[in-house]
Amino acid sequence: MKTFKLFSTVSVRYLMLASLLLLDLSMIYSCGKCDESTGQNCSTYNLTIPGVSGPNVNILGDTVLISMVFENLRVDGGLRYAVPKYKNSYIEVSPDLQSAGTMMAISVSLEDIFGGGLELLDPLTLPGGRPLPGVKTGRLPAVAFSIEQFKNMAFYLGPQVFGIFIPVRGLNMQGSMVTARFYSAGRRTGNISIIGEDNNGNNGGFLLMLDMNANVKSQLKKLI
Repeated sequence: MKTFKLFSTVSVRYLMLASLLLLDLSMIYSCGKCDESTGQNCSTYNLTIPGVSGPNVNILGDTVLISMVFENLRVDGGLRYAVPKYKNSYIEVSPDLQSAGTMMAISVSLEDIFGGGLELLDPLTLPGGRPLPGVKTGRLPAVAFSIEQFKNMAFYLGPQVFGIFIPVRGLNMQGSMVTARFYSAGRRTGNISIIGEDNNGNNGGFLLMLDMNANVKSQLKKLI
């Protein structure tokens, strides 16, 4: 008698990943009602992005610092890249000192965000054309660009909102998206979305949307 496999390897990996994401969400929302003004009862857990440690967010002076480690990516040396239209900002990619992976550090000037006229840029969707999750119009003023090892990055800017899309390979979540609140030291500072690959198997990654109002900015400064 012939036997048939009920699930392909990809399907099994997808189900395992979905289970991990549900576990992450249960940990995030199991702490009771969150008082976002004080941080009381707010979870310290964020969604786990497969193959990525982070992102971590801080404000140092007038600069937003966003860092993460790509656990399965290897580079031989570090490079610093200018960000188009963001005159005082940059992205640095280098070997991570504490692991075999690669660290990405993004330095974004608040002067660029609030005083650079970037809100006049053409509005863009996610790379590949899908609407931005959590945004009514599905698009925001943005710059899109690529650097070595990272194709189709984007910086988004809206009223008191700043976002970045970082491509991640091998998510195996084609057509799916998962969005949750993003916390720094138990305080909500925005949303984070894991974006599965599109129908062509491209443009998977994560979208970090930071609330840049005065209250959140003050909270972030306390983390330094």
